[in-house]
Amino acid sequence: MTDNGDDREVALDEDLDILPDQTTDDTDAGWGERPQSNDDRLLAERPPHWD
Repeated sequence: MTDNGDDREVALDEDLDILPDQTTDDTDAGWGERPQSNDDRLLAERPPHWD
């Protein structure tokens, strides 16, 4: 009789990172650019009715 593994327990580690949330290719640094914040421009262009 062969063991097909149905009764085998597998311990799952919650701290295990299989894949990162974001790769360096997805960032400005990955493209050779400096990180930029869009917050200042968005606040300056805020419509008057949002005050």
